[in-house]
Amino acid sequence: MSLSLGIVLVVAAIVLAAVVVLIPGAPAVPLERRRPFRTESDSQLTRFAGFAVQGLEQGLAKRNIRYFNREALENAGLRLSQADFLLLVLIGSLVGGLVGLIVAGPLLAVLLLIAAPFVGQMVLKVLTDKRRAKFGDQLGDTLQLLSGSLRAGHSILRAIDAAANESQAPTSEEMRRVVSETSLGRDLLVSLNDTAARMKSEDFVWISQAIQINREVGGNLAEVLDQVNETIRERNEIKGHIKALAAEGKFSAYILMALPFGIAVMLMLVSPGYMDKLFTTVLGWVMVIASAIMMTIGGLWMRKIIDLKF
Repeated sequence: MSLSLGIVLVVAAIVLAAVVVLIPGAPAVPLERRRPFRTESDSQLTRFAGFAVQGLEQGLAKRNIRYFNREALENAGLRLSQADFLLLVLIGSLVGGLVGLIVAGPLLAVLLLIAAPFVGQMVLKVLTDKRRAKFGDQLGDTLQLLSGSLRAGHSILRAIDAAANESQAPTSEEMRRVVSETSLGRDLLVSLNDTAARMKSEDFVWISQAIQINREVGGNLAEVLDQVNETIRERNEIKGHIKALAAEGKFSAYILMALPFGIAVMLMLVSPGYMDKLFTTVLGWVMVIASAIMMTIGGLWMRKIIDLKF
């Protein structure tokens, strides 16, 4: 009995093995196809940068430091946190210090290390000014889009949304911000006034005032915006003429301010010991301080001359 049962089990195993071998199985799928969204692991540099940024964020939060605040970074058009930008400044400071140490010695290295945060602030200011100037240059096209949407029967908020979709940065970013704030319950005029203050645009203040007056007394807002657009274009034309006339004076001022620094750097590179007495004697330091004071006065004077108000 047991022998017959054993023979039956062996025959069944052989048949089962034959079925498994002969029946085609499911096609093998590569691992990368079975996991299409699998991302590669971060590199060591990426992980180190992430840890550094996280450490800076915690340190800045504990000490409540706002050297590069979020508003300044947003006005400059940078999508970075304070810790990200501060890390870039620290890296630039270290690189500048190493270059100064190799080129001219410890003095230039220390100067470059100290100058890095001020350079960071200067970069933010330059980017902010460029962004505001670009916003002002795009204002005429923005008004044309607004008036066209109003003539098509859209509301002012829908017209601003259309301007956000059709315009280029930074106008698109600011208009989209106005739409988002209004959608969250903020008053439209408050958002427009904040945009004017953020961009420091007197022309955009006129647009906000025109919309406010139209909401209070009614009227054809499209025609009012067309008149404002014409006035802004005339003012921009006058600005262009004034900038062209003042360009020569500005260029001369930049050259005069940069000339002493250029000569000093050239002398340090050509003959490093030529200017040692300026930094090793009392008389030399007095001359350096007096030169810095006179250059500051001269720079402010030239800036006052070429900074035309209209």
